[in-house]
Amino acid sequence: MSTSKNPETIALHGGEFRKDQSTNSVAVPIYRTTSYQFDSTEHAANLFGLKEFGNIYTRIMNPTNDVLEKRLAALEGGLAALTVSSGQTASTFAILNVARAGDNIVSSTDLYGGTVSLFTHTLSKLGIEVRYADPTDPSNFEKLVDDKTRAFYAETLPNPYLRVFPIKEVADIGKKYSIPLIMDNTAAPLLCKPIEHGASVVIYSLTKFIGGHGTVIGGALIDGGNFDWTAKPERQPQFNEPDNSYGGVIWGKAVPDLTGANVSFAVRARVTLLRDLGSALPPDNAFGIIQGLETVSLRMKQHCQNAQKVVEYLQKNSNVENVIYPTLHDKKISERAKKYLKGGNGALIGIELKGGIEAGKKFIESLKMFYHVANIGDARSLAIHPATTTHSQLNEQELKDSGVTPGYVRLSIGIEHIDDIIADLDQALDASGKPSLKAVS
Repeated sequence: MSTSKNPETIALHGGEFRKDQSTNSVAVPIYRTTSYQFDSTEHAANLFGLKEFGNIYTRIMNPTNDVLEKRLAALEGGLAALTVSSGQTASTFAILNVARAGDNIVSSTDLYGGTVSLFTHTLSKLGIEVRYADPTDPSNFEKLVDDKTRAFYAETLPNPYLRVFPIKEVADIGKKYSIPLIMDNTAAPLLCKPIEHGASVVIYSLTKFIGGHGTVIGGALIDGGNFDWTAKPERQPQFNEPDNSYGGVIWGKAVPDLTGANVSFAVRARVTLLRDLGSALPPDNAFGIIQGLETVSLRMKQHCQNAQKVVEYLQKNSNVENVIYPTLHDKKISERAKKYLKGGNGALIGIELKGGIEAGKKFIESLKMFYHVANIGDARSLAIHPATTTHSQLNEQELKDSGVTPGYVRLSIGIEHIDDIIADLDQALDASGKPSLKAVS
């Protein structure tokens, strides 16, 4: 296995996989199996009793997934990872792993619309309260902390606001209270390493940039191994109280004793939540994501280079009223992009057209190369109108908090030739600025 710390190399050679031991295959095999033969009754008992780790059932672990998980953990600078069926599952598991009925988390207001819906509606029905803090001032998180606060939650590069989150500042607040910071890094793989800035858990929708080709859905949770779950037992009860579903095990103590590593978060998520809720990532999907992972470093460079040129073009276009990009916010926010994003500012761009919502609709319908789809991070260029699609379930205040105006259009810039990207945008913007035949008549 390569000992390199360079992401380009880890993505190809990480995961403690050099070749398949039975066939010498260099490509990671797809292990299409539900179950695994136990060596003996003692071996089976040890696996089920967590006295040793190994394969039991593909709902909980799979050798194909295992390679992907190890590569993801290595790329993020974490100690362990768990892959799940989608990014939405990753968000759900991240919260359910630390909070239960009567508890709360403090989340950034800058969130993907589906996450807002999950937090505000579904989790509330489970008795978990989500309190929202405006991240422009990190101290807003501290103001919402009480004895039942179990975690802070945010997106590195929130979609669609594109205001880079103050990771270290909020992580430092969390340390004072023994509260972990959970970061959704979906829009900024390789550009940002939240664990290096104090985050304890990183989650991904692997569907997006890491998968990168719009072909498979998946999610991941990465345990940074840098949070002491036992420092203040009353703050993290799920890691310090006996778990009767596993014979009274205390996760914060038992996992480090068994593994020699501080990966209680990842292990508990796997053997309780994944076991009970069953949101497993199919090995075929894991294989597809591994293929995307192998080239993500190259694609992210092209995504970012193209996006920067598109921003420069849009700023000069007379039909564009406003361009939203990480470096175009006020100084305090744009400085965070310089601090936390390395090698580029991402592929996402927001625009507001002078003609408002009608111009936005006409713009999208005039695009020829860009795809009109509900996704980001595809190798292809994509466009969508969030207020009527991805964020349509939010009320007026939630839309405002998320940075979605009626005329906002989100672009996810792909890796096509920049001349072709700009040509398509140019003709669509030109069309959006022309009065309709109805208006003329």
